[in-house]
Amino acid sequence: MATEVKRLIKVRVEKGATFKRDGFGKKRQLSDSWRKPRGQHNKQREQKKAKGALPKPGYGSPIAVRGMHPSGFFEMLVTSEKDLEGLNPKTHAVRIGGTVGTRKRVVLQDKAVAVGLKVLNAKVIKVAVKAEKPAESKGADKPKVAEKTSVKSKISAALAPKKEKAATTAAEKKSAAAPAKKSEKAPEKKAEKAKPAASETPAKKPAKKSTEPVAEVKEAKPKADSTSKPKSKKKSESEVKKNE
Repeated sequence: MATEVKRLIKVRVEKGATFKRDGFGKKRQLSDSWRKPRGQHNKQREQKKAKGALPKPGYGSPIAVRGMHPSGFFEMLVTSEKDLEGLNPKTHAVRIGGTVGTRKRVVLQDKAVAVGLKVLNAKVIKVAVKAEKPAESKGADKPKVAEKTSVKSKISAALAPKKEKAATTAAEKKSAAAPAKKSEKAPEKKAEKAKPAASETPAKKPAKKSTEPVAEVKEAKPKADSTSKPKSKKKSESEVKKNE
């Protein structure tokens, strides 16, 4: 029977015709889906040459293979686990609906394969598995810190002799410069001390402030008597004329 089904499918393919609506290539909005021509002067309806065939008896596929999938199975749409019940794996194939989610699809595919049904639209679903990181204990972190400290200690140990040499050279320079400065400053201080000794002069004592009142010290100036010296008044021109 399987060989007969294959032969009938091959006949169907060879015999099959594609019926396209008239004018689908002339206008962009027209699809190639079949529509019966109804125009009074339509060339396809009148069956003119090269205008396309009309669907007629004789173009149909063999009854045994009619509606069959090219794989040789009758297609069944499945959206739940109940739809898998009562299907024959020898004659039926399964197509999972597009509305089914990935989680449910995985279950349906596994169940169909377990029963022996062929899945026409099977998909390889990659399940994202989170890689669990190994739990790092507190003790595991300590060696890292120790490594860092050891590196720092190595660097400091390498730089220590250079710092010590620089410190010793700086100390030697300071010690060599210190006595020279002291010898230069010492005679200057002695000379400064000797100067006051050579020219010893009695310091002038500040004059004591007199406790006497200011009125006694300052002599009172005699005031001029008003009788002794009469004040001269300027005579006006009118008075001078009168006296004359």
